[in-house]
Amino acid sequence: MLAQTVLPHASGLASAMAVRWLKVTDFRCYAQARMDLDGRPVVLTGENGAGKTNLLEALSFLAPGRGLRWARLSEVTRIGGGASVWSVAASLSSQQAGGVPTRISTGLLAGTAAERRTVRIGGETQSSSAALAQFLSVIWLTPDMDRLFAEGATARRGFFDRVTQGFDAGHGKRLNAYERARQERSRLLREELSGHRADPSWLDALEAAMAEHGVAIAASRCEALQRISRALEANSGPFPHALLALDGLLEDMLASTPAVDVEDNYRAILAAARRRDREAGRALEGPHRSDLLVWHGETRMPAGDCSTGQQKALLISIVLANAWLLAEGGAAPLLLLDEVVAHLDAKRRTALYDFICQLGAQAWMTGTDKSLFEAMGARAQYFTVTHGAVRDAAA
Repeated sequence: MLAQTVLPHASGLASAMAVRWLKVTDFRCYAQARMDLDGRPVVLTGENGAGKTNLLEALSFLAPGRGLRWARLSEVTRIGGGASVWSVAASLSSQQAGGVPTRISTGLLAGTAAERRTVRIGGETQSSSAALAQFLSVIWLTPDMDRLFAEGATARRGFFDRVTQGFDAGHGKRLNAYERARQERSRLLREELSGHRADPSWLDALEAAMAEHGVAIAASRCEALQRISRALEANSGPFPHALLALDGLLEDMLASTPAVDVEDNYRAILAAARRRDREAGRALEGPHRSDLLVWHGETRMPAGDCSTGQQKALLISIVLANAWLLAEGGAAPLLLLDEVVAHLDAKRRTALYDFICQLGAQAWMTGTDKSLFEAMGARAQYFTVTHGAVRDAAA
C-alpha cells in the first residue's frame, strides 16, 4: 500500500498526536527510563532481548486493554525490583503548531486491586482505561501476530475488535458488558447440573443483555469491515490487496435483517439453547464465536494457505489501511511496529517509511540492524536500547 495511492487527500488528514516524553518505572526490564522526543517517528535499535519491545508494550498501555502482549497487570512489574507496582507516563501533544501537551499516566499503583490499573488524563483520575480510547488511538504489529492467520479465531477476533474500537470508542464497553452477561448465564446453567434451578426471569434478563450488546457489537464490526474494505480497494502498491469478511451468526443475520429483529431472534436462539449450552458449559452461538476471514486479493487464496511472507504483507496492508482511516477521521494513531522491516525488501521498506511520513503519525519501529532504516534518514529520531537503558543515538 503506497502512500501516494492510499493518501490522495493527505492535506485533509488530521495532525497526529505525538509522544513528547515517555517515562517508565519498574516496568519489565526497566527500573526507570525516560525518553525526550521531538515528534518525529522513533527508531529503537539494539540486540535481541535488550528491551525494545518492552518500550512498545509500555506505549500500548496508553490504549485500553492489556497491552500488545495481552499480559496481566502484575506480569509487567519489574522482576527482582522489590516493587509490586509499575507506571507509564507520557506527555502528548498535537503535531500542529501550538498544540497543548496533555499528560497521561497509567499503571498498577500501591493500594489498587491486583488486576485494575489506574489511569490519569490531564491530572484527572479516570473511572476506567476505556477513557483512553477517546483521546488516543494506538495500533501495533508484532512478530507474535505473524501467526494470526494460522491460529484459531480468538486471535483474529481480538485483532479486529481492536480495529473496530478505533472507529467506535464504545465497542470495548459493549464487549465487556456482553462478556459479563455471557459468563453469568453460563454460571447459572452450570449450577443447574448440580440441581440448583436458575431463576428463569434472571436468565431472560441475561439473554436480553447478551442480545442487546451482541447485536451492537456485530453491527459495529460490520461497519468497521466496510470501512477497511473500502480503504484496501485503494491498494496498488507493493503490499497485497487483502479481501476481508466476517463469519458469525449475528454478522450474517445483519446482512439481510434489521438489527431490532436480529436482537429478537438471538434472544430466542439463546432461550432455546439453554439445555445444549448447559451441557457444553458455555454459549455456543454469539459474537464471541465470530471470525475474521482474509484472502489474498490477487490470488484469492485464503491467508492461512499463503506463504509466511505473503501473510506478513497482508497483515501490514490491513494495519496501514486502518491507520489511514483513523487519520482521515481526525485521530491519526500511534503506530507500534515491532521487528516489522527485517522481513521486507528494500522496495517495501521504502513504501512503508513514505506512508508513515505522509500520514504524519508518530511510528515507533524496532530492529537489531540500524541500516534497515537508512531510507528514513533524518525523518526519524534514533535511540539505542541496552538492557534496562535507552539513550538518544545522536547524543
